[in-house]
Amino acid sequence: MDPATIAIILVIIGLILLIIEALTPGFFAVIPGAVCVVIGVLGYFIDGYFESPLYLVVTVIVVTLIVSFVTIKGYQILARPEPPTTTVVDSLIGKEGIVISAVKPGNLKGKVKIGSDSWSATSEEAIDEGAEVVVYAAEGVHVTVRKK
Repeated sequence: MDPATIAIILVIIGLILLIIEALTPGFFAVIPGAVCVVIGVLGYFIDGYFESPLYLVVTVIVVTLIVSFVTIKGYQILARPEPPTTTVVDSLIGKEGIVISAVKPGNLKGKVKIGSDSWSATSEEAIDEGAEVVVYAAEGVHVTVRKK
């Protein structure tokens, strides 16, 4: 097969892998895709590139290492881990929420949603699901609420 044809095929395969990676991030096709594109471009522009197996193997290894390093650093920049969020229960006092499971006096089977978190809840009176509530006390992992 003609070296130019091999080079073009490698570039096409590489571009397909890069498109797959763009459409399904985390598939990890970016490294082999980028390597195929680079090797294809080198093979197209450098005469006799595909004729020397040693030269080909060395450049594939070097390009793979460089692309891997750049990809890992890129993903680290794009997806920096965020520290876990913690909530101090005292900070919930005065917050408003919605009952997602009926709240009854004397038990913690009731649930309220405050912001994006759900909390076990109790109250001095029965409060039906869907009611708006305000937190007036908090202890451990549960809150005490009253109707808004």
